[in-house]
Amino acid sequence: MQTVLVTGFEPFGGETVNPSWEVVKQLEGMTIEHCRVVTRQLPCVFGESLAVLNAAIDELQPSVILAIGQAGGRVDITVERVAINVDDARIPDNKGQQPVDVAIVPDGPAAWFSSLPIKAMVAALREAGVPASVSQTAGTFVCNHVMYGLLNTIAKRPGVKGGFIHIPYLPEQAAAHIGAPSMAAHTVQRGLEVAIAVAIRQQVDSKITGGATH
Repeated sequence: MQTVLVTGFEPFGGETVNPSWEVVKQLEGMTIEHCRVVTRQLPCVFGESLAVLNAAIDELQPSVILAIGQAGGRVDITVERVAINVDDARIPDNKGQQPVDVAIVPDGPAAWFSSLPIKAMVAALREAGVPASVSQTAGTFVCNHVMYGLLNTIAKRPGVKGGFIHIPYLPEQAAAHIGAPSMAAHTVQRGLEVAIAVAIRQQVDSKITGGATH
């Protein structure tokens, strides 16, 4: 049985929970599309997050890897298209590091594109009644750091697919951020199960629009 690795993050930025891990940990041990789901929590720390991720990849030899992260302020589940080769932290990570304009991989490519069928995933999420869209930026904090590092790693592993998904605040988080959108954990979980299934079974992305005007 093939393995799907799904990661979430520990809380950061003063939050007491991170919706990515609160939802992802519920997927542990599931079977989706005849594949076993294994989950791991990543530290919200530059460098260390990639060390933990790469160790899990080496251990599990997954065929599909989805990293999930919190994007407070976003209104829907956003499947990331691209990661860029720069750390530019607006806030410190959980160990106080705040790199500015630092390459994630020195002499690496400027960007890596997700190898997941991102548009097909978004279409399936919407069909399932879960708000979703393609995102054109994963930011420049630890989420982008992990996405870029992940894609850089699997570029050397033929047949392995990977990418990143951002999710909104949970309602209990949004209650402390007046006006911020949120999504219930059970809705996010249902969405991730749909996204994982599409990522496993669809090899070529759907030729449908997923662009943005700004």
